[in-house]
Amino acid sequence: MIIVKKDGYLKYKNLKFRCSLGKAGVKKKLKEGDNITPKGTFKLLKVFYRQDKIKKIKTKLKTIIIKKNFGWCDDPRSTFYNKLIKLPCKESHEKLYRADNTYDLLVVLNYNTNPIIKNKGSAIFIHVAKRSFNKTAGCIALIKKDLLILLASIKKNTKIKVQ
Repeated sequence: MIIVKKDGYLKYKNLKFRCSLGKAGVKKKLKEGDNITPKGTFKLLKVFYRQDKIKKIKTKLKTIIIKKNFGWCDDPRSTFYNKLIKLPCKESHEKLYRADNTYDLLVVLNYNTNPIIKNKGSAIFIHVAKRSFNKTAGCIALIKKDLLILLASIKKNTKIKVQ
């Protein structure tokens, strides 16, 4: 089990990494856009990565190469809410193929995925942190090399507990 504490550290077995969390802290998530990192235990569903930025990735999780037209819907009124989408699209969304390195590598957590509840929050990822460890919009962020080490270390059924 990966443990994430609100003090900004992620631990797994003998690994310990600094991480960024949501601007509004760690607590029960209230709604879309609240900047809260949700408390709870989650599955790691799949890994998305930029093939042009990550040459080798070692993980037991399913991997998907990010294409330029990939997005993630964060529009609670959409039938695609909290799902991978193809761009362009009219609904509110985040682009997964970005100019910065934040989404060069990301892991989708099963927060609000089954069933999807409108406006409960979308796109809770583990992604690449900024050098200054800026707070996130609710995701967990690690330095790229630490995220690669973590992905190489975990099993397919490893869970993450945010507390």
